[in-house]
Amino acid sequence: MANRISSITAPISLQKIRKLNLFWYGFTIYSLSVTFTTTGHVNFTICQGAQIIGLILMTSSIFSITELKMDNAYLRFIYVPYCLWLAYLVIQAFTSLLDYTFLKGFLFNPYEGMLYFAPLLLLFPRNIIYYKRLFYFIAIFGVAYILYDVVFIRDLLNSDRSSLSSQGIVEAFSDLGFASGFIILTYAYHVKKRQLLALTVVLMQLFFVVVRARRGMILMYSDILFVSYLLYIFHSKMKLMIIYLTIFICVLTALYASSVYRPSDSKVFGYLVTRGDEDTRSTVEIYFHNDMKTKDWILGRGVKGEYFCPDVEEDQVTNYRSTIETGYEQTILKGGLISLGLFLLIAIPAIVKGLFYSKNILSKVAAIWVFMSLINSYPSTVNAFTFQYLLVWISIGICYNKELRRMPEEILKNKFLSPDNSNNKT
Repeated sequence: MANRISSITAPISLQKIRKLNLFWYGFTIYSLSVTFTTTGHVNFTICQGAQIIGLILMTSSIFSITELKMDNAYLRFIYVPYCLWLAYLVIQAFTSLLDYTFLKGFLFNPYEGMLYFAPLLLLFPRNIIYYKRLFYFIAIFGVAYILYDVVFIRDLLNSDRSSLSSQGIVEAFSDLGFASGFIILTYAYHVKKRQLLALTVVLMQLFFVVVRARRGMILMYSDILFVSYLLYIFHSKMKLMIIYLTIFICVLTALYASSVYRPSDSKVFGYLVTRGDEDTRSTVEIYFHNDMKTKDWILGRGVKGEYFCPDVEEDQVTNYRSTIETGYEQTILKGGLISLGLFLLIAIPAIVKGLFYSKNILSKVAAIWVFMSLINSYPSTVNAFTFQYLLVWISIGICYNKELRRMPEEILKNKFLSPDNSNNKT
C-alpha cells in the first residue's frame, strides 16, 4: 500500500506536467470555440479552425499521459469490452458512406463524435498533481463562463423568454461552468478565492436557467448546491447551529414571499411559473419508441443513428432527428442497450465503492458526481465531450482506486493545499 500511495502523492516530471497542460489547454481551446459558435456572432470557419488546433494539442499529448493499466480486475473486465464496442461504433461510421456534414459534426459537435474518446480519461494517472491541474483548469472554465456572460448579457437576458437562440446560449454556456460544481463539492481542497469563484459561477448559471425556465437544468444545479450544503454540515463543527439557522432563514423567506410576492409577475420567475408542468418531451419519446425495432434497442443505430420524428421542431428540414433530449435514450439510439448496460456496469460499482468504502471527501464526491450524471441523464444529455462528462470518467478512476479511497482526509487535504513539487502553479 505504501508504494501505491507514494505514486499517488509523488512528484511527477516536468515533461509529463507539460503534456498534461497541453491536453487541458487543447480541451480549453476546443470548448471555448464550441461555445462561441452557439452565439451566432462569430465566424464559424475561425471557430472550427481553433477547434482543430485544440484537437491537435489533445491528440498529441493524451497517449503519453494515459497509462494502460487498471486498478481493479472487475473494471478491466468491463472497461475493455466497452471501449472495443465504442471503437466498433466509430469504425462502423467511418467505413460507411461518409459525407462532409457528418465529418464536421463528428469533429466539431461535442455531442456527436468526440464523446466516444472521453472514456480514455479513466486511464489518466491517479496522482495529486494531476488532480490539482484538473482543478486549475476547472477554474479557468469558470472565469471563461463569467466573461462570456458579460459579453453576451443581452442575449442571455433577451426579453423574449421563449427565444430558442437565447435558450441555446444559456445551455451552451453551462458546458463551461457546470464543472465548477465539482470545486464546490470538494471545497475542502481549495483556497477561499477558488471556492468563491466556483460558487459565483454556479449561482449565475442557476439564475439564467431559472430565467429561461430550463427545468431540468434547475434541478441539476440545485442538486449540486444541496449536496454541497449536506457535505458542509456533515464536516462542520457547528452542525446544529447551521441547521437551525438555515431553517429559520427559510421560514422567514417563505412567510415574506407568500405575503407580498407573486412569482407569476416576476421578471425572473414569471416564465418558469408560466411553463409550470408543460410537457415538451412525451411526443418526442413516443415517436422514438415507435420507430425503434428490437435490433435497434439492442445494438443501436450507430454514430449516425436517427429516428423518425415529424412535426416536433420548427423549420425542421427532414422528419428525422439524430438526438433525443433524454441521455439514456440517446445512448441507446447510438449504441443500444449494449452501450448503456456496459456503462452502468462500470458506473454503479464505482458509486458504491466511492460512497461506502472510502475515507476522504475526494472519493465520496467522485461517487456523487457519477451518481448525479446518472440522475441528470434523464433531463439532459450528459454524454458529450464536455468537462462534465470528462469528470465522470476521471471520477470513476478515483472510485476504483483502493489506495486513494483509503487515504486519510487530512493527508489528502494537506497535499491539495500545499504547493506542487513541480514549478507549476495551481
